[in-house]
Amino acid sequence: MSGAHGYSLLFEPVQIGPVTARNRFYQVPHCNGLGHVRPQAEAAMRAMKAEGGWAVVSTQETEIHPTSDLGPYAENRLWDARDIPALRLMTEQVHRHGALAAIQLAHNGHHAMNHLTRAPALAPSDMPIDQVYPKQARAMDKEDIRNLRRWHRAAARRAREAGFDIVYVYAGHQMTLPQHFLLPQYNSRNDEYGGSLENRLRLTRELLEETREELDGRCAVAFRFAVDQMMGADGMQAAEEGRAVVELLAELPDLWDVNVSDWSNDSQTTRFQPQDGFQVPYMEFVKQVTSKPVVGVGRFTSPDLMASLVGKGVLDLIGAARPSIADPFLPKKIEDGRIEEIRECIGCNICVSADTLGVPIRCTQNPTMGEEWRRGWHPEVIAPKRQDAQALVVGSGPAGLECAMQLAKRGYEVTLAEAADEFGGRVRKESRLKGLAAWQRVADNRLWDLQQRANVQMFTASPLTAAEVADLAVSNVFIGTGSHWRRDGRGRSSKAPLPLDGLPVLSPDDIMAGTLPPKDGPVLIYDDDQGYMGGVLADHLSAAGHQVMLATPGAVVSAFTDYTLEQSRVQRGLIEAGVEIIPLHLLHSADASGVTLACAYTGRTRQMGCASLLTVTARGRDTALFDALRAEYPRRFTTLELIGDAAAPGLIADAVYAGHMAARNFQRDPAAAEAEWFRREMISLTDT
Repeated sequence: MSGAHGYSLLFEPVQIGPVTARNRFYQVPHCNGLGHVRPQAEAAMRAMKAEGGWAVVSTQETEIHPTSDLGPYAENRLWDARDIPALRLMTEQVHRHGALAAIQLAHNGHHAMNHLTRAPALAPSDMPIDQVYPKQARAMDKEDIRNLRRWHRAAARRAREAGFDIVYVYAGHQMTLPQHFLLPQYNSRNDEYGGSLENRLRLTRELLEETREELDGRCAVAFRFAVDQMMGADGMQAAEEGRAVVELLAELPDLWDVNVSDWSNDSQTTRFQPQDGFQVPYMEFVKQVTSKPVVGVGRFTSPDLMASLVGKGVLDLIGAARPSIADPFLPKKIEDGRIEEIRECIGCNICVSADTLGVPIRCTQNPTMGEEWRRGWHPEVIAPKRQDAQALVVGSGPAGLECAMQLAKRGYEVTLAEAADEFGGRVRKESRLKGLAAWQRVADNRLWDLQQRANVQMFTASPLTAAEVADLAVSNVFIGTGSHWRRDGRGRSSKAPLPLDGLPVLSPDDIMAGTLPPKDGPVLIYDDDQGYMGGVLADHLSAAGHQVMLATPGAVVSAFTDYTLEQSRVQRGLIEAGVEIIPLHLLHSADASGVTLACAYTGRTRQMGCASLLTVTARGRDTALFDALRAEYPRRFTTLELIGDAAAPGLIADAVYAGHMAARNFQRDPAAAEAEWFRREMISLTDT
């Protein structure tokens, strides 16, 4: 029965202007790296959300004109009628599962680089574009503003023709012209579109009114608005101008979609914002001001919190981007009372990194995300076993857990052997570092599932030799023995071991195992990995009372975290904690007095006194068991496969994906699996 188990409130229908959402679960617009370049993959991914119970499924931002070209990033596009068929693929598939389809129209102003179209960038006032590129946007004159309004109106009309039920006016993330006009930091005009709040709001009001007029009651009009820039008095604040905007436009849109800006604030990671529902304090006033339904976000994963917010009248609809990526079937699992099965978002922003890299979306928790069309993967369904077989999975890190779980779901007899005293591998170890506790959810979800299955045997404290594996007489073996961090200095910059003598040298594995540096002097962290680990360890050790220095060949700390919207927080946090940061330097050598660093450009050396060295460089694959099995028992096994970090060290998301693929491909014809590496969407060669 719908809404059982105490959450019936979440499954009530909600009227949004002329359309009705079947429940209160609303997938807000989010980017996915598919867009206009991969429309079939885009449609399949969104359709999976609808199948999973989301009542409203939205696109990502959709460019309305060539002067808002976000290339090379693959957002949606609605420049003219030729874009309608690709978007109709999505609306038809979403409707097939009983959900409403929403489209977020966007003109990104000076945030759009227009690299493809080479169009001039537009802004409220003259200013550099919002990228490190020597180009400026021009202040829009009255004709430009009239054109923008005409483009937006035409895009709304095309959106209706494409089958959308909800059409957005978008003023959020500091990425779009309506918000740029609203903010004094971007708008220094002295005409009727500048100065007072009413004037700065004029463009937004015109777009809302004209969109409503164009849609003529056949589609709802949503307004996505960032009520607070989280800059204090230096920016818009929810308690002041943010609230005033809602008051001035209260009844104009059919739906208020409220968040904070910029994107790095809206999509904060659990490392810096562990609280689910963290945006609630910024949005809870909105329902006091408008009678229209309100949707809000904040990485909601708890059904109790969701029901509480609706019951208290804070929200009408539970918005989600990242939680809907981690588990597209979250609503159905709540409806069916299967709360324990929810794959909770860990807030790592690997999904975000895909967009900032310009590649298809991926997720640490959900390895099927982005693979719905090109591989035919379903997050809840996997092909049953082809014939009876037993499988042994050695290692219970993210790859081993995912592989074992999916093999068990297919119906195979599975044995999972872990050498350590606890399951979880690197997930368990890394989640004990400062800020990463939520990452344990990756292991918890899979362990809970495995523990429910009668066809699974699980053993800890079970290191296995090649002879012992052979004696088990299991012909299908998956080796997920992981990797270890090197401590010899070899890594991205140095392709050979370095002379590191006379000084205690530690690796991240030591810290995660509880071995800390001596406190009789500073520890120097050398981060040549430049992922998240170096910055995490610096923060972790500093919080534990160590004097920390961090040297890196990069220009900034943990350069990769720029893709996950964290880099500024990482660096600011370390500076505030007193960590000495030494960028653009390579590790040259070490002796009893400390380390010698070399300038990344000139090679000029400098001495740094320290009591210990912690190297974060590269990882070595732990393949001894696999190598021995292959060498000593070459004909004993039908399947002998390396998975996860033992095959190729990478992100936790990469390991989960590898384990999932291994389980999917088990007992498949290798040639067929190779041929179906993934489907490609081919570009039409017509010029019409």
